[in-house]
Amino acid sequence: MSAINDTKFKFKVFLLTGIPGQEHIHNLWISLPFCLMYVISILGNSVILFIIKTDPNPSLHEPMYIFLSMLAVTDLGLLIATIPTILGIFLFNSRKISFDACFAQLFFIQSLQCIESSVLLLMALDRFIAIRDPLRYVSILTLPRIGKMGLVCVLRGAVVILPFPLLLKRYQYCRANVLSHAYCLQQEVMTTACADITVNNIYGLFTTVLTVGLDWLLIFLSYVMILKTVLSIASYKEFLRALNTCVAHLCAVLLFYTPEFSLTLIHRFGKGSSPLLQIVLGYVYLLVPPLINPIVYSVKSKHLRSRIIRVLVK
Repeated sequence: MSAINDTKFKFKVFLLTGIPGQEHIHNLWISLPFCLMYVISILGNSVILFIIKTDPNPSLHEPMYIFLSMLAVTDLGLLIATIPTILGIFLFNSRKISFDACFAQLFFIQSLQCIESSVLLLMALDRFIAIRDPLRYVSILTLPRIGKMGLVCVLRGAVVILPFPLLLKRYQYCRANVLSHAYCLQQEVMTTACADITVNNIYGLFTTVLTVGLDWLLIFLSYVMILKTVLSIASYKEFLRALNTCVAHLCAVLLFYTPEFSLTLIHRFGKGSSPLLQIVLGYVYLLVPPLINPIVYSVKSKHLRSRIIRVLVK
């Protein structure tokens, strides 16, 4: 009995992993692209926030750009919560992470992902109102109303995800403490617990359906309504113009939900899937949306693009 208890308390830290089998090229060939992605993502989202905040042009203070600011803040939070840990592994082979730090990291990752899903839903609502009722667009999406919606997104993300680290903290860990990712992923951490994790699995499935699944369904329905409205437009030019305003948001939705759903399905049902595929999807899930979102919105938004060009020229 004492041997079992010793085993249960053997591990005090988790060991993170970069890319298994590629440790010999971590320092240069892998760490360099990650550093570049980190810097470009931080700069891109920071520039978006700076331009929207400081620009005197009223067009950059419309609801669409306020929601874009929320998206940029969420992406910056995800980068700050994950990339330092990832770069610590690739650059300095700093693989150890304490239980509390690991639980805190997975809480921030999942809560920020939940908030980003909510923001994408609000952006879909923004596009629906702008196309369906353009004359009342500004009067419907007022600043106080947007602020309340943003607060609800944050509270939902925090309240729904908080039980995960609290449940994990109650467990003792006696299985292999080596995690296959370079950051703490809740689905993987709970498999190392020497206890029945049925409650975690059920609650995890429940929260996925309640947050990401519900948001995706509502976004899909909003685009059905948008398409229905757009098809009723007589002018072909106005038809294309209305659709063009949705392109950037559609790209953001695909970038976010595709790896999110893929990773969730693989962890829950793909027991025989390639470990390398899980690891690559894990990096795409965290790093690609914050990198691509500022680029897509800068390219598709005429006002934002021209303002960024003016600032860079100066």
